[in-house]
Amino acid sequence: MNTSTSRVDRRTLFMAAGAGIGTMLAERSVAAQQPSTPMASPEASPEALGAARVRFTVGDTEIVVAITENPTSNDLLSMLPLELTFEDFASMEKISYLPRELTTEGSAWTAPQNGDLIYFAPWGNLGFFYDAARRDKSFDDRVFLIGKVETGFERLADLETGPVQVELVSESSRIIGQERTT
Repeated sequence: MNTSTSRVDRRTLFMAAGAGIGTMLAERSVAAQQPSTPMASPEASPEALGAARVRFTVGDTEIVVAITENPTSNDLLSMLPLELTFEDFASMEKISYLPRELTTEGSAWTAPQNGDLIYFAPWGNLGFFYDAARRDKSFDDRVFLIGKVETGFERLADLETGPVQVELVSESSRIIGQERTT
């Protein structure tokens, strides 16, 4: 069984149970008939953003994310560098599964916005939202903000073209894992 497919299938089943199968199928039918227009490129807000920046690179595409200050984002930083594979999910976000779950203890959940890099706790995946208006708001309490796209928002589709290198490009003075960074 393909692990990636199995995770997406579980997520779809979970969404169906939480939102009602009829509602989900009706929404998908309407969405399939009407192309969604993603919102404009977001502006990164300085509130709650730390000095850490993470670069997602595939081919000549670079997406730079300003990382938030919280335990979940710190846990992600402790895993870097990584190589991830992204796919589209529900025409609203680009997702990738991490090698292990991240801690969410001490982090507040969030209602995602376009340009947010999030962690979806039930499946242990990262997601870049590009059409947050399509999301099922009943899942917002399981979404944790990792950061906000500073540059490259318009290139999110490129994440699906191959393995994505994820690396820290600037650091803050916070403790990441067991190591102190400067």
